[in-house]
Amino acid sequence: MGVSARVPTPDHTPASPAGQAAEPRLLYSERQWVPWYWWVAVAGLDVLLAGELALNRNVWWFIVPLVVVGALLVWFLVWLSRTTVSVEQDADGTRWLLAEDANLPDTAVGRATVVPASARQNALGRQLDPAAFLVSRPWVAEHVLVVLDDPEDPTPYWLVSAKDPEAVLEAFLPDPSRRR
Repeated sequence: MGVSARVPTPDHTPASPAGQAAEPRLLYSERQWVPWYWWVAVAGLDVLLAGELALNRNVWWFIVPLVVVGALLVWFLVWLSRTTVSVEQDADGTRWLLAEDANLPDTAVGRATVVPASARQNALGRQLDPAAFLVSRPWVAEHVLVVLDDPEDPTPYWLVSAKDPEAVLEAFLPDPSRRR
């Protein structure tokens, strides 16, 4: 069973008596918003740019750029914050780790562990396997390392940033023997 990192979430749930597929149960979910101080810095940048454009002109040269550039900068920060990490459970009991557009069943996992902030530089640096599936954001310090046990999949492991990696692992792999 090759696990692809870029396929839509499969529907492995059996049909319910009403003829509709049962919805997967959400066990964990997080959205990785940019930190608050990025919003403050962007607001300051917006005011600075609008002030530069309005220098020695009327007030409209300040208001219009403030609104237009501000809207673009807010859109950019929301776009940077689009990353979601969640764990779902199907009706048949299979747990799925979903990171951005990718998904991974717990049946393809050999073991998993938390990569603390102190080991982040090594995990993303020299020790990073180029074939690994990586979802990392610079403002999220800790990661979840999930080693795959699927001979048909060329991806050796997933490295996913998580605000609460322990909670991700508890939801995804409830068996403590598979976590280290």
